[in-house]
Amino acid sequence: MGSELSQNSVTEAKIFHSAYRTGVAILTKAYRFSVVTNIEDQKIWRLPDVPGLQTSGLSCWTVISQDRQTKLVLASGRNIYVLDSDSCTSVTVPGLDPDISSYLHMSASFNYKYLALYTNTGCIWMGTSNLKEKLGEFDCKFHAPPKQMVWCRRPRSQQPSVVLMWDSLLLVAGKSNESIQYPYDELYLVPELDGVRIIGSKSHEFLHEVPATCEEIFKIASMAPGALLLEAHKEYKKESQKADEYLREIKDQNLLPTAVEQCIEAAGFEYEPETQKMLLRAASFGKSFLSNFSPERFVTMCRELRVLNAVRDYTVGMPLTYVQFRQLTVQVLIDRLVFRRLYPLAIEICKHLKIREFQGVSHVLKHWACFKVQQKEPDEDIAHAINQKLGDTAGISYSEIAAKAYECGRPELAIMLLDFEPQSGEQVPLLLKMKRGQLALNKAIESGDTDLVYTVVMYLKNEMNRRDFFLTLRKHPVALSLYRQFCKHQEQDTLKDLYNQEDDHQELANFYVQESYQEAKVEVRVAELQKAVDEYSKARNEFAAKATEEQIKLLKFQRKLQDETDKPYVDRSLHDTVYSLLLEGSHRHAEQLYKDFKIPDKRYWWLKISALAEKNDWEELEKFSKSKKSPIGYLAFVEVCVKHQNKYEAKKYVSKVTPELKVKAHLLVGEVEQAADIAIERKNENDLNLVLSRCNQSTDRSLVERLNKARSGANKK
Repeated sequence: MGSELSQNSVTEAKIFHSAYRTGVAILTKAYRFSVVTNIEDQKIWRLPDVPGLQTSGLSCWTVISQDRQTKLVLASGRNIYVLDSDSCTSVTVPGLDPDISSYLHMSASFNYKYLALYTNTGCIWMGTSNLKEKLGEFDCKFHAPPKQMVWCRRPRSQQPSVVLMWDSLLLVAGKSNESIQYPYDELYLVPELDGVRIIGSKSHEFLHEVPATCEEIFKIASMAPGALLLEAHKEYKKESQKADEYLREIKDQNLLPTAVEQCIEAAGFEYEPETQKMLLRAASFGKSFLSNFSPERFVTMCRELRVLNAVRDYTVGMPLTYVQFRQLTVQVLIDRLVFRRLYPLAIEICKHLKIREFQGVSHVLKHWACFKVQQKEPDEDIAHAINQKLGDTAGISYSEIAAKAYECGRPELAIMLLDFEPQSGEQVPLLLKMKRGQLALNKAIESGDTDLVYTVVMYLKNEMNRRDFFLTLRKHPVALSLYRQFCKHQEQDTLKDLYNQEDDHQELANFYVQESYQEAKVEVRVAELQKAVDEYSKARNEFAAKATEEQIKLLKFQRKLQDETDKPYVDRSLHDTVYSLLLEGSHRHAEQLYKDFKIPDKRYWWLKISALAEKNDWEELEKFSKSKKSPIGYLAFVEVCVKHQNKYEAKKYVSKVTPELKVKAHLLVGEVEQAADIAIERKNENDLNLVLSRCNQSTDRSLVERLNKARSGANKK
């Protein structure tokens, strides 16, 4: 716990409780003090040195832990010092006889609020732990120092009380001049929350102040409501009419609820089960005459007393008082029983007090199972016994029990227990810790949790060589697919190796295609695409191979154009390239692409007339329309002209439009009357409806009438 403690032997150590749990104060042979406020943390605080302590010597010392601060009070001769983390202060004890030359013993109360000093004159000084206020003084007339001196807390009277022990005498002293003396053989005193435990070689007793309710009920000639109710119940059992008289006396004063409460409370302070029963029966008797008295307090007391009587039994050996039980809480009591391996009793208490399962029975069974895996029994027997006992009990994780088995050096038992764990997410981490990667991968895949699968795959990747890793993934298609997805975003080179090892030519070709477009240089991109062509050929994907070859050819052509014209062509599609060439007037290059890539006639004509119309090259457009018969018809010429706001040019092509599309062509150029004449002549209902939809208020009424008449005639047919 530190170099200084290892170099200087420890003379004395005192254990204390604090806000930081249990601590220990240490005195070394060199008269230096150190404090550990939490033994689980083991962080040592070295306290300042006390001046002159090595020459004058140390007579006694104690620990005071209050308000999250730990201090030491020590005596050297007639001087008292207070040590904290920063300083050493000499203090004067108020109200003490100046003839005192030394202090032989000192003791702090259970809550560290009070301090008692035993002087060389046999005087006991009692006061506050900050040594600023004197509470009382008692002269026991013993000059020999006591073997022990402890505080006895008196919660009812709040009076100071100190218990001292010599070889054959126990003395209880307080503020008054009187004391209580008990003859004893060898014993040991343990201060408690509400009294002092006296442990002898053949006996175990508890010294405490008599609770107020017990005193009022059991003192001679008591007229307290609880005492009268107890007498009423005794007379009732004798079938005496005095029971009615006692009850009337209590009810006339409206003290029956108080009497019931007193009996219930007194039962909690009693140790003998027969006395407890007597008081509780009296309370039940009185309660039956009350219509609005809540039974909760009575029921709770019955349950808690049954628990206390069970743990007080000599076979268990936990003689708790009711006050200590309430301070301790049920949960802490269960934990103490569990640590003492009293599992059946702990389970029965949980059921009796109806504690929530995950805090009660499940908690106890988990500890039992963790203890069970440490036993020297066959793995199969232990796993079967645990599963039979635990089953599907809520709040129990088999993975925690399996982890304990693994810590105990029983990996096979841990695996058996993990098979009972319903949640794969709990199984996998432990399996990885046990270096059972293959099994962990199976469990992760069964769970359907992709994050869990990724966790295992990454673990296997780091633990295995690349060849074995890939072979393992090939046995698990789900894991392989997920790893591919990971590599696509994170590790491209690994993805390539994976495809190569699997001879997956199709995916490898796709990889080369994607890689090619990560390259800026056309030459490198072409080389990557050529690799893709080879892989597509191996995969017998002729379409993909041909398409990639054409892409290579296009890239080379675009690079050549880019070098010649100093304009960006690379990374454009075939259609965009042709369209750009037409816009720029490079008809020769456009024609070359048209022939080399076998662009369909209709598509090429659309591209060319759109480009000519966009650049307003109407003369070239007209020449092109006369070059040969249009594969897309002449309505397309009308549409591109109208699109670019040139109806004059559009009208040139209306006459060339086929009869079935002439109505639409005339409407596009705004010739409604001509469109109407053709529609009426053709007597086509669709054409008539189309023309009518274009008519508005400014349209000649006679024309509309003609159209309606023609439509009516068409409908009759």
